[in-house]
This record gives sequence, structure tokens and C-alpha cells, in this order.
Amino acid sequence: MLRNIWLLSAMQALMMSGNTLLITTSALVGFSLATDKSLATLPLASQFLATMLMTIPASLWMQKVGRRVGFATGTLLGLLGAVTLSYAVFQQQFWLFVIGTILIGMFNGFGMYYRFAAVEVATDEYKSRAISYVMAGGVFAALVGPNLANWTRDWTEIPFASSYLVIAGLYIISLLALFRLRLPKPVVRSKNDSGRRLSEIMLQPVFIVAVMGGMFGFAVMSLVMTATPLAMEHHPHPFSDIAFVIQWHVLGMFVPSFFTGHLIRRWGVLKIMLLGAIFNLLCVLINLTGTSLWHYWTALVLLGVGWNFLFVGGTTLLTEAYRAEESARVQAINDFMVYSMVTLASVTAGALQYQFG
Repeated sequence: MLRNIWLLSAMQALMMSGNTLLITTSALVGFSLATDKSLATLPLASQFLATMLMTIPASLWMQKVGRRVGFATGTLLGLLGAVTLSYAVFQQQFWLFVIGTILIGMFNGFGMYYRFAAVEVATDEYKSRAISYVMAGGVFAALVGPNLANWTRDWTEIPFASSYLVIAGLYIISLLALFRLRLPKPVVRSKNDSGRRLSEIMLQPVFIVAVMGGMFGFAVMSLVMTATPLAMEHHPHPFSDIAFVIQWHVLGMFVPSFFTGHLIRRWGVLKIMLLGAIFNLLCVLINLTGTSLWHYWTALVLLGVGWNFLFVGGTTLLTEAYRAEESARVQAINDFMVYSMVTLASVTAGALQYQFG
């Protein structure tokens, strides 16, 4: 069990390292490539949209062929996306850059299920900790992603063109780790063994609270995080400061994963989710009070911790809303609804920043 969980954590770390690098650079590259500067965050929004649209097909595909084949499918899409991003920057093609982020987003639609794969190999009393440990792979991403963006920015004459080839390298390593993963084969079920109607499941209070926690926690995080690099550059702050803030934000997102599961077991999932919502509110209030480096740093750290408590808590709570035979459908609709809000928030971020500052 532990071997599989740590391999899933490693794959999460590699996926998130690529995401963090892309988050750190995407709005800046989009701003430089786009003729209409209000479209600067469209590449990142397109990534989230692709993730949203892929959540349901990815879940159903993995139910049919198994987690390993499903994760391999997603990783290959991500690899193609990373190469496309690099080529788009070399060619100075904004819409090709958007296509690259869409392919990365499709990979993320598969990768979001790493946490559910951990649940499937964990015992009942270990579920929340298994989710936390997989999410803790993001600590590696926090240390690696922004620094990779900073180190590789000027490897070529065109800023960040080589950075996206580094993402391709991360995905190749993830494919190699996948070969050592041992997960249960998909269970073939009859049509009469498909569980309750989806509407019945979705009307449960436990499902509603779990999904709302994920939706609003992720949406607030996406809105603020997407706008931050543009806002910091505008005020202005050097790129090294932007990378520093994003790095600490991602640390805030994933360092708590080492103990979130324990906190949930001790204090209860609803209290931890409420605490996450309070941290998000504090982030908003701090962001409204100033534009110094330390305003951005404090707000983004709180934003990360708030997201962690809401997302890990929501995922843990969601596992109480479905039976084994219902898992694929319920997990898919949960992630679809969460990423619908994330996409809306990231699309809004660029326009709000450009129009109102």
C-alpha cells in the first residue's frame, strides 16, 4: 500500500512541478504573445477549461481500462502539450501556445485522480492520510517549479522557450514511475450493479458540502493566483520576486498535506474546511490593503493553506457520499463541477486585472 501511495505522490509532484512552472510563466508569456493584452490569462484559463472537460471522460476511461493505462494516456497528452508550448514560444504563436496549455490541461484532468487512486489502495482509517500524502507531492513542486522557471528563463534568446522542454522531461520521468505502480484492476460490473441515480447522490448534504468546499476553495485560489504574476509585474516587482511568491504559495498549498489528514481525524473534516474558508477570506483582505512584496507573500501563503484544507477536506468528505460501484461517476461529476468554477475564475482574472488593476 505505502509503495503505491508514495509513487502516486511522486507522480503528483512531477505533474504539479510542471503546473507550477506554467502558472508562474503563463500569464507573462501570454501577455507578450497576445495582440489583445486582456487575453493574457486565456492560456491558463484554457488549461483549466480543458481539465474541466476531461474530468468525466478521464474517469470513465479509467473505469474501463484501469488507472495505469489512464494515467499513461494523460501523461502522453501532457508530453505533447509541453513540446507544443516550447515550439509556440519559439514561433511567437499565441494561439498555438493556447493549444499547448489545453493539452497540459487534458493531462491534469487525468492527474487529478491520483488522489482517488490512493484512496482505492488505502484502508478505511488511512484514507484521509493517503489523500494528504499524495497531495504532499506538491511540496516538491513548490521547490522545483518556480525555480525551474527562474533558472531556465534565459537559456535561449526567447524567454521561457526552453522552460517548457523541461516540463516534457518531468513528464517522461512520470511515465517511468508509472511502470512501477501496482493498482487494482477495474472491476467489471453489470448494468444492474451501477448504484443509485446520480441525482439521488448529489442531493445528499455530504455531497453538497464536499463539492462546494472544493468549488469555492479552488475558485478563489485560481482567481487570486492567476492575477498575481500580472499584478506584481505591473507594480512593479522583478520576476525573481514573482517566482518567490508563487513558490511560497505552492508550499502553502501542499506542506499542510503532511498533517491535514491527522487534523481531520482529530478535529473533524467540517472544522478543517471552515478554517480553510477563513484563511481564504484573510487572503482577500490582505490583498486589498497593499501591493508590497510582503502583502503578496502573506496573502498567497494563506491562500495556499486555505485551498489545502478545503480541497483535502472536500475530497475526504466526498468519499462518504458514494459506494464503490458509484465511485467513477461521482468522482467525475465532483471534479467537473470544481473545475467549472476554476475555469470561470481564471478567465475572469485576466479581464479584471487588465480593466481595473
